[in-house]
Amino acid sequence: MGGHFNLPEVVENSLYLLALLNPASKVMFLATYEPPLTKAEIFELAWKSSLAALVILVALAGAGEMVLSKIFRVELYSLKITGGLVLFMIGWVAVREGRFVIRKEHPQIVNFTDLSLVPLAAPLIAGPGTIAASISGTAEFGLPFMIVSLTAAIAVNFVVMVFAHGINRVLEKLHLLGPLIRLTGLIIAAVAVQMVIAGLKDCLR
Repeated sequence: MGGHFNLPEVVENSLYLLALLNPASKVMFLATYEPPLTKAEIFELAWKSSLAALVILVALAGAGEMVLSKIFRVELYSLKITGGLVLFMIGWVAVREGRFVIRKEHPQIVNFTDLSLVPLAAPLIAGPGTIAASISGTAEFGLPFMIVSLTAAIAVNFVVMVFAHGINRVLEKLHLLGPLIRLTGLIIAAVAVQMVIAGLKDCLR
């Protein structure tokens, strides 16, 4: 569809990407990280990881389909199905347990550049779901559309990350953290099923 798009389409796609980005998982990661992070450290991590993830996703959105098909001989529908299955497992765990399973293997890390890249930028922000959606969205709507949508979604996610401690405190005080995570997990699982169905439809054409 080239580079032409309108505001409602951008908003709709940005909300779809925001659901895949799953800001609640970043709140949990940053608010419960050991040793505890200061507000300045969280801002630095949020800024660096958001910028890195945007670069990764835009690069993959622009060249991903060509790289997959020409070099790895992988069709786009395969990426949709695989990304959907991985995303569904994440959503299912959140619905069942009321938490996002995030492994913090190196709590002693003090190099925020390393931490902002792995695991924050990838795979927590630029994960299988957002990568698959970015590549397939570019094929459908064009790269300029996806750049605007990705920037908007990641900007909202960045704001949520910056206020991670405050959001986590309020949700815990109101006993809403668990229900919100389950609701987010349900949305993620539903989006994942849609991705798998879309991939299967493309495969059978």
